[in-house]
Amino acid sequence: MKIGIIGVGRLGLCVAITLRNAGHEVIGVDKNYQLINSLVNGTFNSLEPGVQNELNDPTNLLFSTDINKVLSDDIEILLSFVATPSKLDGSFSHDAIDEILNDLVKKGEREKPTVFVIGSTVMPGYSKTVHEKLKILNYSIIYNPEFIAQGSILSDLTAPDQVLIGEFDSQSGDLLEKMYESFLKNNPVICRMAPISAEITKLATNCFLTTKISFANAIGDLTKVLGGDPDDVLKAIGSDSRIGKKYLNYGFGFGGPCFPRDNQALISSAKDVHQPLHIAEATIKVNNEHLQFQIDEQCQLEKEVHYFDYVSYKPGTDILEESQQLKLAIELVKKGKKVVIVNNKLVRNQLEKLYPGYFHYK
Repeated sequence: MKIGIIGVGRLGLCVAITLRNAGHEVIGVDKNYQLINSLVNGTFNSLEPGVQNELNDPTNLLFSTDINKVLSDDIEILLSFVATPSKLDGSFSHDAIDEILNDLVKKGEREKPTVFVIGSTVMPGYSKTVHEKLKILNYSIIYNPEFIAQGSILSDLTAPDQVLIGEFDSQSGDLLEKMYESFLKNNPVICRMAPISAEITKLATNCFLTTKISFANAIGDLTKVLGGDPDDVLKAIGSDSRIGKKYLNYGFGFGGPCFPRDNQALISSAKDVHQPLHIAEATIKVNNEHLQFQIDEQCQLEKEVHYFDYVSYKPGTDILEESQQLKLAIELVKKGKKVVIVNNKLVRNQLEKLYPGYFHYK
């Protein structure tokens, strides 16, 4: 198929590569001129494993800043991966997607039916708004978020646990499922449902994972205070098949660009319909309390220097957003401790701009 992608950031670019490798012709557009220019002239650098090597082969990969490049009549599927940043109330801003919709409306009715796929995380109910706006222009709408982790995006895309397809009509869902079948290396559960259900599922999945992480850390903190071994306790708990071992380890709290904001978005959506989600609210509270436990614990140690192997939100990435490790390091410096960070150059450059003079580096 000929597939268009709007938004070729970390995820959009990996999706483009995955589809190209499956034999599709892919056109990716983005209004970030520097990004597109670097992709076109071969100067783009990525920390995401595998991406740099894949870009050495430009076959069936075209990049542009002109959205009209993905609006030709031979495009069967149009995927959107633009940013939906969080607002002050925890909900997501859909401004970037709305901007795309305006471009599609200006272009007018499609000669052939086209599937418009929302791959960005959105608030429950938003897909219906898009559907009402574009259905008269011969578009069908699908909500199809990916469940991936930074540092393993390419492998996560081809071997997911589940594929979530929120569809308004089965014919469009069939076409998207066919697209997935072209590159999947495993046999995931294909979850096809109404868009509103899919929107809730995406947020609720991450909410459950953060709840599991917070539970593990809270039990670990309690176990330490009582004189036990957190790892022994959590390993035993995770051995119960009803619970499972994944995300049930003792360590840093949850952070990064997805978990915290998805939690907040689900809380915001629940409040809008007067159905408060106390579990999600408690999860955030426990995560903050665990950080304070770690701060107090480290300050009690008679150490001249506190070493951090990494302060990004997880090893192998350069992302500092909502990093619990970084928050701990900052608080230790504020309390007069010397903090030495062992990290990569990209992370160090960010830290020196954001926190000049705070840390020592190795």
